[in-house]
Amino acid sequence: MSDQGETAVRARIHFLFLNIGHFVDHLLPLVFASVAALTLTREWEMSYAELIPYATPGVIAFGLGALPAGWLADRWSREKMMAIFFVGIGFSAIATAMATTPVTMAVGLFTIGLFGSIYHPVGLAMVIQGRQRTGVPLAVNGVFGNLGVACAALFTGLLIQSSGWKAAFIWPGVVTLLLGVAYIGFLFVCRDVGPGHQSDGKQRASAGPTSFARAQLIRIFLIVFASTALGGLIFQSTTFALPKIVGERMVDIAVSVSDIGWYAFGIFALASIGQLIVGFVVDRWSLKYVFLTVAVCQCIFFMAMVGLSGIWALATATAFMLVVFGQIPINDVLIGRVAKSQWRSRALAARYIVTFSISATAIPMIAWVHANWGFDIFFLILAVAAAAISAIVLFLPRLHASENTV
Repeated sequence: MSDQGETAVRARIHFLFLNIGHFVDHLLPLVFASVAALTLTREWEMSYAELIPYATPGVIAFGLGALPAGWLADRWSREKMMAIFFVGIGFSAIATAMATTPVTMAVGLFTIGLFGSIYHPVGLAMVIQGRQRTGVPLAVNGVFGNLGVACAALFTGLLIQSSGWKAAFIWPGVVTLLLGVAYIGFLFVCRDVGPGHQSDGKQRASAGPTSFARAQLIRIFLIVFASTALGGLIFQSTTFALPKIVGERMVDIAVSVSDIGWYAFGIFALASIGQLIVGFVVDRWSLKYVFLTVAVCQCIFFMAMVGLSGIWALATATAFMLVVFGQIPINDVLIGRVAKSQWRSRALAARYIVTFSISATAIPMIAWVHANWGFDIFFLILAVAAAAISAIVLFLPRLHASENTV
């Protein structure tokens, strides 16, 4: 095989590691959501509203840890930060299984969130690096993240039913540790591992415009941060609450713990298609109109969910998750187009600090709204957030995708 062919193979293997990392990064933080909904409320004799706020420290760490992770990645090494991610989050998951009280559970979830915060500013910068068209690679990577969300509910339900809730943390943690060892070995053997790659944080400038006017650049980033804050609230709320929504709204078709896991998995897995569609479209059409369509559809489907149950609730939940997942690559594509490679990890870190810091409010919001009014008001709140995103997107510059702009 030629040197060029070997480099291409190594790049594909590295891309696979990055995708699996995204899968793990969304799976492990959500194990607790299903554990809390399906078993810990009974075992620890706490209500759902009392228990789930203990996940908040993990969500906060997931957001605030992104900035130092992005800074270290740009100044030190993206590859080494990814190795730390795999090993750290794997150990943290195993340790969390040892929790015996809500407080020790919160500490374990905090460490999962802290190491999990590494992935988005580092892994996504590596996915984008050196590519002209970023929509499809980001969408493929995003599908792996969504499958992690889906499998969190499925795997947790199956492991709880077969081995208890501790196994739901231990086995994914062990597998992640082994992945970390494999990734370190891969980095030791291979150096040029991606498009436009340069190791040890010396990334070269990659595709992306450099001629935006300052005012236009500020405007784009303000739109990114505002829409990503509301989008983060929607994403965290829906992915965390879905197992409980299935258990309450689809009680006639989801009659066991494993049934709930399977239905949640099916919804998340089907909804992942939305990310592939949007990733393909944003590389070819106006990003502004794609974004606006996705946000308006979110608003419509959330409002439609009010009062629904049974098979219609299943169909509508699948529809709103389709467009919730569909929004994910849009802001990352925007950042990839306006941020130079040398500071892209920090730009992504800033985005994800906003996303996950606002997301931290989702869990107490779910607990409070569910305890006082139930899920109908919850869906109306999300519809208002989606409507606000639609209004914000109207101010996005209208530039053509073929110009490698927004």
